[in-house]
Amino acid sequence: MTFPNQLTILRILLTPVFVATLFVESLNYRILAFGIFFVASLTDWYDGYFARKLGSVSAWGKFLDPLADKVLVLSTFIAFWVIGQVELWMVIIIAARDVVITALRIYAVRSQKPVVTSSFAKWKTASQMASIYFILLYLIVKHKMMLAAESSNWFQRLESFHVVDKLMYFVTIITATSGVHYLMENRQHFKGMLSSMWRFLLSVITLFLSI
Repeated sequence: MTFPNQLTILRILLTPVFVATLFVESLNYRILAFGIFFVASLTDWYDGYFARKLGSVSAWGKFLDPLADKVLVLSTFIAFWVIGQVELWMVIIIAARDVVITALRIYAVRSQKPVVTSSFAKWKTASQMASIYFILLYLIVKHKMMLAAESSNWFQRLESFHVVDKLMYFVTIITATSGVHYLMENRQHFKGMLSSMWRFLLSVITLFLSI
């Protein structure tokens, strides 16, 4: 296994460690969770950097890298929902977008057809990463303010603006928009994928009825 792919695997392995750390309601663990996520994010940059520098770009790496990103980001948003920081419907939209686009990519690879990347994809990624870092910092500050109640008045005023909710509304809209734009840019692939799924479903139903 190449070094860039090892970094990608490391990002996947760090994900459950990060989530488990995030579930512990302790200031030190909140800070540790932030650090683990930061390291995992760095591997996302360095795996691509070393793949290009070492000339070890591979089809497996091109597939595994975005998959590792989705595992990390989606696991984080699910964890945020569990601890009451984001709404479930937001997580469902984000997850549905990733599942559909990943399925479309797999179909395109198997069909050996190029996929047009959505121009909104970078905005989606940037907004999701920014929101995650913001919420992680928010949790650290919130826990610190709870330990120093006399200094928490300004933070309570900040919370009254529901900044996290408004930020996640924006992220969800950007994510959904990028997904729709991606499907529009690759509508032929999408139609082909739906057609393949429909034929597979019909074959399963036919097989079941013939038993």
